[in-house]
Amino acid sequence: MSSILVIDDEVVFRESTAAALRRHGFDTLEAGNGRAGAELALRHHPDLVLCDVNMEQMNGYQTLESLRREPTTATIPFILMTGMGDTSAMRKGMELGADDYLPKPFTAPQLFKAIDARLRQRDVLRQNAEKKLEDLRASLTLALPHEMVTPLNGIFGLAQLLTTEAASLNAGEVAEFGQNILSSAERLQHTVQNFLLYGQLEILSTDPAKLAELRAKRTDQTRDVIEARATHHAAQAQRKDDLHLELTEVGAAIAPDLFTRLIDELAGNAFKFSEPGQPVKIRSSLENQLLQITITDCGIGMTADQIANISAYQQFNRGLREQQGSGLGLAIVRRLAELHGGGMKIQSEPCSGTTVEVLLPAAAS
Repeated sequence: MSSILVIDDEVVFRESTAAALRRHGFDTLEAGNGRAGAELALRHHPDLVLCDVNMEQMNGYQTLESLRREPTTATIPFILMTGMGDTSAMRKGMELGADDYLPKPFTAPQLFKAIDARLRQRDVLRQNAEKKLEDLRASLTLALPHEMVTPLNGIFGLAQLLTTEAASLNAGEVAEFGQNILSSAERLQHTVQNFLLYGQLEILSTDPAKLAELRAKRTDQTRDVIEARATHHAAQAQRKDDLHLELTEVGAAIAPDLFTRLIDELAGNAFKFSEPGQPVKIRSSLENQLLQITITDCGIGMTADQIANISAYQQFNRGLREQQGSGLGLAIVRRLAELHGGGMKIQSEPCSGTTVEVLLPAAAS
């Protein structure tokens, strides 16, 4: 049975509304002002809040803002009650995150219709979130064991050789084995980090409060980050001369660590899937209040079907490129861009290279 919190300083109106809700089968809570209502919501987590706008101590707007700031109450459907024809109050409430409004006075059928609509919408959102989490669990179950086992086999095999054949190995061979173990360990670490990050992003996407907090962060020196990370990947691939940069200094509305990860995935893929001597071009610019990052390589490319099917735990041509990892890179880049209010576009053809364009909201000066 759903519970509804009614917040209104008009005693007769509040009590009659609560009584009508109880007759309709709802459990009810009542508060005579916004401050008491916010405390009740935090303590009892009702399924919906019905709140008057004009109250002393804490008005409806302040009550709404207070509940939206708290993770445990941020997603509770919130309906404001306003005076008939008060369009400015309605507009302000929607801007602050109210789910609906009811103009006073209203009839019982109008009240039940508004409540039923919001509760149905809440149920749909919950079902979608649960499906995303279930899909994520299924993907992890299928993909994670393989991605863990492959580098672990390399680590165990080489470590066993070092243990059993140490007496017959020279210093150069020991160093080579050690380097191969380190490479496998780094690959395993990167795989684990990517799986964890993608899982965190999917969970975060269902939490409006945490999503708003994420979007409030910023990276000021995007040019320096792009140059540093792209140069690092070029050096790792021993292809410094293949890197071509054309960068503009634009702040971006994304946390520095997530922006660094985004660039790492893009630059790393560009060098992994192209050959020495082929250029890797990275450009950044400000376009319509968006930071636009474009990375172009002349590598193996992708088909239209592969581009359309980019998703977590999908790696193309696994049999040919087993060493390349879990294939989460582009899925993470796309998810990061989307969660921050941007997007990702890909243009590619087999054997003709790939261009990836990422858009992120520019940070306000």
